Amino acid sequence: MEHEPRVLRLAGGFGRARCLLAAASWLPCVALGLALGSELLLTALPAHHCGSDPARAPSTCLPLSYPESVPRAGSDGARPCSRGWYYAQSAADLLRSPVTQRNLVCEDGWKVPLEQVDHLLGRLLGCVLLGLGCDWFGRRAVFVGSLVLATGLGVGEALVASFPTLLTLRLLRGGALAGASLALYVARLELCDPPNRLAFSMGAGLFSVVGTLLLPGLALLAQDWQLLQGLSALATGLLLLFWGFPAMFPESPCWLLATGQPARARRILWHFAKASGVDPENSTEEESSLAMELDVLCAGHPQPRHHSVLELRHTHVTWRNALILGFSSLISGGIKASFLHSLVPSEPSFYWPYFLAAGLEAAATIFLLLTADLWGRRSVLLLSTLVLVLASQLLLAGAQYLPSWMVLFLSVLGLLASQTVSALSSLFSAEIFPTVIRGAGLGLVLGAGFLGQAAVPLTTMHGRHGFFLQHVLFASFALLALLCVLLLPESRGRTLPQSLQEADRLCRSPLLRGCPRQDLLPLLPASLPGAGTQLAQEG
Repeated sequence: MEHEPRVLRLAGGFGRARCLLAAASWLPCVALGLALGSELLLTALPAHHCGSDPARAPSTCLPLSYPESVPRAGSDGARPCSRGWYYAQSAADLLRSPVTQRNLVCEDGWKVPLEQVDHLLGRLLGCVLLGLGCDWFGRRAVFVGSLVLATGLGVGEALVASFPTLLTLRLLRGGALAGASLALYVARLELCDPPNRLAFSMGAGLFSVVGTLLLPGLALLAQDWQLLQGLSALATGLLLLFWGFPAMFPESPCWLLATGQPARARRILWHFAKASGVDPENSTEEESSLAMELDVLCAGHPQPRHHSVLELRHTHVTWRNALILGFSSLISGGIKASFLHSLVPSEPSFYWPYFLAAGLEAAATIFLLLTADLWGRRSVLLLSTLVLVLASQLLLAGAQYLPSWMVLFLSVLGLLASQTVSALSSLFSAEIFPTVIRGAGLGLVLGAGFLGQAAVPLTTMHGRHGFFLQHVLFASFALLALLCVLLLPESRGRTLPQSLQEADRLCRSPLLRGCPRQDLLPLLPASLPGAGTQLAQEG
């Protein structure tokens, strides 16, 4: 695998062509962020009451004053609404949403968290399954295929008539959008050199926030959820029209070289070299040229070699790093609801938590952009997890005794820390997983985050009776994650590992710069040669 970084350098490094492609990959993030963020608008619950009796204040599931010949009161004393439901202006400015169209309130209110869990489950499965597809079929194939599916399923959602069909389409479309985002993320990361990986990854995150912020305005113009879904499908279709061409989204040459397909990589690398002003046939700075290096690779690896994520079982360090980052992603995804729950009672508006979460996501992205290269990935992840633990523990222990401004401050700080941990876990895992299984590895970490988020609607289905226990559980796990982060290596400034063997040599560097640059690797067996003396490379 020592030839791959050399070939990329001979092709011009991070030259003009690769820089433009990485920057162009920001624009699809707007449409993908818009499509993925629609779940909150579609499931927003407007003020409602039974019938059109103006004397009844907007409330939910109170015993009705209309007499029935045969009383059929439920366990909470509520009766079915026989005169139809009256809805005020939707919480998300949609005059018609799946909630109001199908009256998903009171006795049918459990269907709303069911739809939320269904969408999150689809994104989880999309990350895992299409992440595997990225490693077997390529980043470009998964991206284009996912856009085709997302466009067709989006049109189907806009025309759907039954609730079970809507659940099925939401599941499949969530998976397709997650797969497209994953393939785009991995391809962009593999285009960049170590000094530019953070900037281009965080830039894509900011463009995704732009799509999230544009969504309420688009909903205000559409007024109908089916029209909104049609516009979202149109946006993904436009992505397919432009980024479906190889010139805008070529296959990752890094993945092609790592899997032994230099013949396919030749044309892409030739274009990169010429766009950067490098002669592929001759090199003035190197002993060999790009053409000679590719000939060596073609002769040495005539058949493609694909790998499975199950091969992590045979590694000594990489499986541990994957477990820690997946655990951190799970905690950050699940604990967000605890902080949002402390914010919503103070202002029961839809826009307050929606725009606050989007703004904090942008703030977390900018914070990482300023610090992750300066302090290192592991140090920033450790700091963010520490803030997450302190905020969650203080809210858990003293929410009843703290003033309202302190509860608000701790909730905002905890949300900011959880967004930072989530974004950095994704970047960290993409940098330490080898190219041959990077898609599947990143998919598992992202899927863990969606699994944590799915705990929130599951609690809502049971009337939030287990919400306090859920907060205690995630706060305790966050403390454990804080200790596990210390075992991670530092990926700042390092070239991306190509093989499992290279990824397994990413050693845990000292946290403080004054310490000896040596890794004790406490989880490795003592019988392994050089287990306690491997040097950590830090950029």
